[in-house]
Formats: sequence, structure tokens, C-alpha cells
Amino acid sequence: MTGAHVDTVAASAAHTFSKQPVPAIELVAGIGVSGDAHAGETVKHRSRVARDPSQPNLRQVHLIHGELLDALTARGFDVAPAALGENLTSRGIDLLALSTGTVLLLGTAAAVEVTGLRNPCRQLDAYRSGLMQAVLDRDAEGRLLRLAGVMAVVRTGGTVRPGDAIEARPPDGPYRPLEPV
Repeated sequence: MTGAHVDTVAASAAHTFSKQPVPAIELVAGIGVSGDAHAGETVKHRSRVARDPSQPNLRQVHLIHGELLDALTARGFDVAPAALGENLTSRGIDLLALSTGTVLLLGTAAAVEVTGLRNPCRQLDAYRSGLMQAVLDRDAEGRLLRLAGVMAVVRTGGTVRPGDAIEARPPDGPYRPLEPV
């Protein structure tokens, strides 16, 4: 398949590290993935809930580019789609290069707005030793690069399936680099 598209979709009703690939996910505007433990208007990630449960949920949907999984596999890590907790694995789109506020049209109806970068945590090393370091890098100026995908909020609900096209619509105004959320 050519062009940017959805490779895998996944969800988990429990707060598990990995999610289960499914034939389709239903995105709900302002909430996230129907039936997923991280769905909701306010934060659902346990560490964030402990700090302030009233924070808005900027992490309703987690997206990882499948090319990262390929690179990790080439380095000896056994990492399949959905294993790192993502709801959507993409192909053919550089998620990390998007501007904050980019809207991703998914399939025929759904749309998510990219809010920022996933901030890798120690759970990665519990899953596969050395994996956290493998999803971190440094740029030419020495700044930390987080490679473990992006987070988004659902703007328009709809069903998303593997094979659905992905179209990126940048926000109005200047490019805003992604920051951890």
C-alpha cells in the first residue's frame, strides 16, 4: 500500500502496557478511543491522575509510526504493533515532524489533533531491556529527541480501520515543534 495510512489499530479497557490489535476502533469526539482505559475528557494516565485528576486529557489517542517499530526490530528488539501501548500504528507519515495542532484525517470521517510527543517512561525497559534508551536520541545541538510517537485528541469521531488513509492538515500560522505532553 502506498501513501500515508493506518497499519494497525488497538485498544485496551485496562491500564496495561500493551494494547490488543483489533479490526477497528471507534473514536469519540473529545473522549478518545471507545472502550480504551485512556479515554476521557480529563487525564487517565495514572501518574498524571495522581498529580491532578482535573487536567484536560491531551493524550486521548497514542500514535506511533510503524517505521519506528521496523528500526527497533532491526536493532534486536521484538516490538510488534500495539506492543508499546499505541492505539494507532501509521505508515508513510513522519509523525514526529508534524506541527503541534496538525489535524490528521483518518479514513472517511475521523479526525484527531496532534497535541504533542509521547514522553517515554521506564515501563519501556520493563517490557524490553534497553528499549527506553532506544526511543531517545540527540539532535546536532544536543537536544533530547523523543521518538516514541505522538499524542492527540479526537476532534471528529468515526470508525478507523487498518488500511484507512491518513491526511495531514497543518494548522494555520507558523510551525510549532512538538513538545512532550
